[in-house]
Amino acid sequence: MSGSSNDPAVATTNLPAFGFETTLVDDVPGVTVPWQGTHAPDPRVLILNDDLARSLSLDPESLRTPDGAGVLSGSTPSAEAASVAMAYAGHQFGNFVPLLGDGRALLLGELHDDRGHRVDLHLKGSGATPFSRGGDGRAVVGAMLREYLISEAMHALNIPTTRSLAVVTTGERVLREGGPRPGAVLARVASSHLRVGTFEFAARREGLAQPLADYAIARHYPAFVDLPSEDRYLAFFEAVVEAQASLVAQWMSVGFVHGVMNTDNTTISGETIDYGPCAFLDAYDPATVFSSIDHGGRYAYGNQPAVLGWNLARFGETLLPLVNSTPDTAITALTAVLDTFGDRYRQHYSAAMARKLGLADDGMDAALVDDLHRLLTEHRADWTLAFRALADNLRGSSAPFDSLVPPDASANWLERWRTTVSAREQNLPSVADGMDRVNPAYIPRNHLVDAALNAATEGDLELFDRLLEVVMSPFDRRDDRSDYALPAPQNFSAGFQTFCGT
Repeated sequence: MSGSSNDPAVATTNLPAFGFETTLVDDVPGVTVPWQGTHAPDPRVLILNDDLARSLSLDPESLRTPDGAGVLSGSTPSAEAASVAMAYAGHQFGNFVPLLGDGRALLLGELHDDRGHRVDLHLKGSGATPFSRGGDGRAVVGAMLREYLISEAMHALNIPTTRSLAVVTTGERVLREGGPRPGAVLARVASSHLRVGTFEFAARREGLAQPLADYAIARHYPAFVDLPSEDRYLAFFEAVVEAQASLVAQWMSVGFVHGVMNTDNTTISGETIDYGPCAFLDAYDPATVFSSIDHGGRYAYGNQPAVLGWNLARFGETLLPLVNSTPDTAITALTAVLDTFGDRYRQHYSAAMARKLGLADDGMDAALVDDLHRLLTEHRADWTLAFRALADNLRGSSAPFDSLVPPDASANWLERWRTTVSAREQNLPSVADGMDRVNPAYIPRNHLVDAALNAATEGDLELFDRLLEVVMSPFDRRDDRSDYALPAPQNFSAGFQTFCGT
């Protein structure tokens, strides 16, 4: 895509060494526009992920310097960096928008992690770009800390996700509903920022879809690089279908509600991306919606698998001419793969539920899971607490689960479950310990996140730091952290909504 930099500033010489590579810009220049971040008057590192920095061969202390903060805010250009805004289209709430793009973000370049994997370093909130559509391109401390907290919590839960390297304050106030807020930039790390929306953009531009697909295959699914073209792109589609089926099953297993599952928020890598209006279930209810803009409940918790399938259909449409030059043949081939999404999702979800219930996933009793869902829904039981309580039940303590579901309602189900568990393993405390290794004691509870972000916006990070420490060890229950395991008070949950932060 053609474009020009907004302000080709001279790079500062005393910058941290990043060692950026720029393969996306070099190989597929049509999906990027050279751009520089907007000047930040006083960039300072508010929080830095030291372990992640070191895994990228970056020196945490150099990132904390004024020059390091300048680069991570987008304010100080680095001669190594690509510094581009990425173009993409997307279906937002089912409606196609032909040009979206990074309206407040920049891709600085690519790094290698300690496993040798190529990753992007991306800035969110670094100022207006050609894709801002009238927006100011800014972000605020609360929203950026929210993404930092929840993305790192998801990583600790072993769910594929973008990571957060740093939040940098900009030294300016950003006008949002409710008044001015302190500005901030999130430095985000991802396997890539290629989205279904990137392909929707490329498919509508002559000669761009194939180089983009070839780049994505080489980067994410290199086993397919040498396949003949009639097989390569179909295998690519199948790999993305599989990655996303696995991902959404993992979301469902921990009660995660993304909130804005547009096609531009569906990654090719199979990572969770963009945490604006997300939240976690307290009471189990498939109809749960947190996002203030999801008026029709399109992205409700229980709708997430179906929405993912719909998004993948849009992805398949972009690959039609690559799969086969005969449209009907391409449609038949892609549809056959897409039709496997439901079974793939159910297999992944069944396996996850088997682990959560202390069962083997071969021959998992679907009715047992369905009946548990009904019990939890009817009694508005807390999703996260329920599975820890079931483990306690195997250890001989019935009170935790009885406090969630009355014994007269749960007795039959509990007997069926315990019989199934006992038929496979006689050592029930050992089964309970295994359940605790996959069922978190702690998630980013909405009321705790809300309190931590409100305090952080006022300059107090104590609540945030404590909450981050807890959710980074989600499976390790400790007596001194009991308050972090409790669901929100009813008067909080009844009116709780999330916002995208723009």
